Amino acid sequence: MSGQSAAGEVSEVTVRDSWVPMIVIAMGQALMSFNVAAIPVSMGGMIASFQTPPTTVGTAIVLYSLGVSGFIMLGARLGQRFGSKIFFQASVTLFLVAMIVMVSSPTAEIMLAAQAMAGMAGAALVPTLVVLIADHYRGAQQAEAVGWLGSARAIAGVLAFVTVGFVATINWRLGFGILILHACAILFLSRKLKPSTPRPEVKIDIFGVLLSATAIIMISFGVNNIRTWGLLLASSAAPFDILGVSPALVMITVGITIGLGFLAWTSRRGRLGGTPLLALEVMGSPREWAAIFALFVIVGMEGAINFTVPLYIQVVQGSSSLMTSVAMMPFMLTVFFTAILIVRLYQKFSPRVIAQVAFTIVSLGTGWLAFVVQNDWSAFPVVLGLIVIGLGQGALVTLLFNVLVTSAPKSMAADVGSLRGVTQNLAAAVGTAVAGAMLVGLLTSVIQIEKADNAVISAELKDQINLGNMNFFSDVQLQDRLSTLQATPEEMKEALVINASARTRAIKTGFLILSGLALLAIFPCAWLPGYQAKT
Repeated sequence: MSGQSAAGEVSEVTVRDSWVPMIVIAMGQALMSFNVAAIPVSMGGMIASFQTPPTTVGTAIVLYSLGVSGFIMLGARLGQRFGSKIFFQASVTLFLVAMIVMVSSPTAEIMLAAQAMAGMAGAALVPTLVVLIADHYRGAQQAEAVGWLGSARAIAGVLAFVTVGFVATINWRLGFGILILHACAILFLSRKLKPSTPRPEVKIDIFGVLLSATAIIMISFGVNNIRTWGLLLASSAAPFDILGVSPALVMITVGITIGLGFLAWTSRRGRLGGTPLLALEVMGSPREWAAIFALFVIVGMEGAINFTVPLYIQVVQGSSSLMTSVAMMPFMLTVFFTAILIVRLYQKFSPRVIAQVAFTIVSLGTGWLAFVVQNDWSAFPVVLGLIVIGLGQGALVTLLFNVLVTSAPKSMAADVGSLRGVTQNLAAAVGTAVAGAMLVGLLTSVIQIEKADNAVISAELKDQINLGNMNFFSDVQLQDRLSTLQATPEEMKEALVINASARTRAIKTGFLILSGLALLAIFPCAWLPGYQAKT
């Protein structure tokens, strides 16, 4: 037996599969990550091209994340049923079509539809990538492959900020044109993947799919429309109201109720011996719930930051997308390197301690930005704040996923992957939507206060233009709008001063709120494991 064991160990060390399939798999992950990172960098170009407010660009991120989070559990089961290789190729093809629509989109509505289509492709790709790794690699090489899959997300984000930041200065569509070539290359190289065996015996819980997708869509859509429809009471822009209550609140409440119904249905299906859409055992204890909550918070904060920084640089400052890349690069690189290096601390500190320290660091970074942010994002204090946030962000995303994986048996790895995908993409959608609603709401409040007793702006002009619902406009856009209303030079100058002050104060307050949220997230981390990894 010892001789056989030794031979087996030698075989595992000396025999390694080709890394070519892993290159294809990593390219699939990079395809999705590049797209998500390219959207905020292209914000200025999209706003100019479609003559739309910046919150519409935030909606594009929401729709993409909505598609992924709403149907990722279905994607996992379909990949098992039809075979991972064929399903992977079909998903990449759908993503390719979505990018063609994105590049050729004549209106903002078609651009949003393209991102929704890309989200559906992402829902199929996310779980399939993990299955492909299991199909091609074993043992230590499989662990390396999983690590590189995680790194591909961060690398693609960095490359997107650099590449898209440069080409978007010419035309924002060129950045997404790169993804068309990328998808074609993946389809060509996917011939190197091993054939996969379909499993027609895998049953699809259609009712579970309808419940989960409806819940996620209702919650995300409601959150995304809080700014327009109102949080509690329905605004004049709301399409309908129920006894004066905002439809956004109604949709969020109904979505949460349906989500609880999905959990009850899934539990019942499992007890009766059926195949549930998600094995609830992966969140069967306080440690899993704490990890899920913390992961939701930190990814939501990442979405808020990724929306806020481009908004300020490209809309408030009027700078180029290239400047967005320069400003975000320290943050992205810090997240990337921290996500890789944090593993070295697992043998010295428990997940509980690492998570609490990481959230403290994020709180310090966002709180610092609330005080130092000015009109120059290249200023060292601001860059320092982004780096500090990146340290906590990178540590938390890797740590919390590791907690979920180690808390569940290996047979439920696919369910852990689905749960992680739902959490991250729903958090990204909610974080982006809430950031947009929060910042515009803060902007509105500040402008309303500033204009109320302003003696320079005439009452006639105040009646003609509702400054409280202006959204984030650059100085040029505001001047154009005021010119059509025949504002005097003095009124225009005063309005520009009010708008500039309100934008800065809204951004500062937004960062301060994020700092407080990070502090609150420290307390649920007390339920994370207190053990240290064994050497």
